[in-house]
Amino acid sequence: MKFSNVVIESFAYSISDEIMTSNMIEEKLAPLYQKLKLPEGRLELMTGIQSRRVWASGTRPSDLSTLAAKKLFLKSNFKKEDVDLLIHASVCRDFLEPATASVVHANLGLSRKAMIFDLSNACLGVINAIVVAGNMIENGQIKSALIVSGENGGPLLENTIRELLNNPNIDRKTIKKYIANLTIGSAATALLITHRDFAPEGHAILGGAVETDSSANHLCRGDGNTHSLVMETDSEELLKYGVILAKSTWQGLMTELSWNNNTPDLVLTHQVGTAHEKLSLESLELTHIKTYKTYPFLGNTGSSALPITLMMAHDDEKIKKGDKIALLGIGSGLSSIMLGVQW
Repeated sequence: MKFSNVVIESFAYSISDEIMTSNMIEEKLAPLYQKLKLPEGRLELMTGIQSRRVWASGTRPSDLSTLAAKKLFLKSNFKKEDVDLLIHASVCRDFLEPATASVVHANLGLSRKAMIFDLSNACLGVINAIVVAGNMIENGQIKSALIVSGENGGPLLENTIRELLNNPNIDRKTIKKYIANLTIGSAATALLITHRDFAPEGHAILGGAVETDSSANHLCRGDGNTHSLVMETDSEELLKYGVILAKSTWQGLMTELSWNNNTPDLVLTHQVGTAHEKLSLESLELTHIKTYKTYPFLGNTGSSALPITLMMAHDDEKIKKGDKIALLGIGSGLSSIMLGVQW
């Protein structure tokens, strides 16, 4: 896919002030650690994640998405009434019906003429939404789209800790399918994309590639409860399949955009943890390109992970005007979308 006229006009994010460290999680799991003779510090050592953020109990995904969107409009040149499309793209949602986007739309007071819907594709939701909205902009159907994500990993963390402590059948083997849950963090992001005619100084979304390996859809599954999600993951197999898919998708991006392994000035991977980042960059032969990490202090924030890493890299002045950035997106299922952006 290629885009000629799609740009990021503005963006914003929000994170909670409440921090939960990996050490704090291990303290909660102390009885299990003692029972299974697990060494302290194992969680951070395995994942590279020192801490993650959690929202107050009862916080709804729509609250988070609304918060990030309000921050965006404080610095955007767009008015709320000019938004043509609102996509709520996080894993977390308020309920299965109606769309969480309807709550965000009401909270923000967007136009009655704005189209709204939720888009769900695991951790790939925001990147998927950029592609969907970008195509609509490119084809002249809309002028602008607001894409929001409100990820709240708190219920999953607490439910997983409860399950691990109360399930008498947990052993060194069965605990593995719950480790990914303990890496989950929380964050909210918002992006406004538009036609370049309305934001000449916007950051250009050049295009990219998509590939899907649905044979791996069983490797990570949640139960569908929007408030106390239970998730089981075969992390080792998921990583193996994911790296193969990522390599193929990266080849597709390079072909589509006439890039090579030396083109990007910055490469951002989905923020899962140390092993995923290391193996991804090695297999794609991109270890020589600079990157930016948020997983050590935010954990895996789902669909917000890649966009918030881009936003924080910008705020940390790691991106210069003219830089080409590779966004390496992947979500369980498995699906991969990789985009090229020029700042």
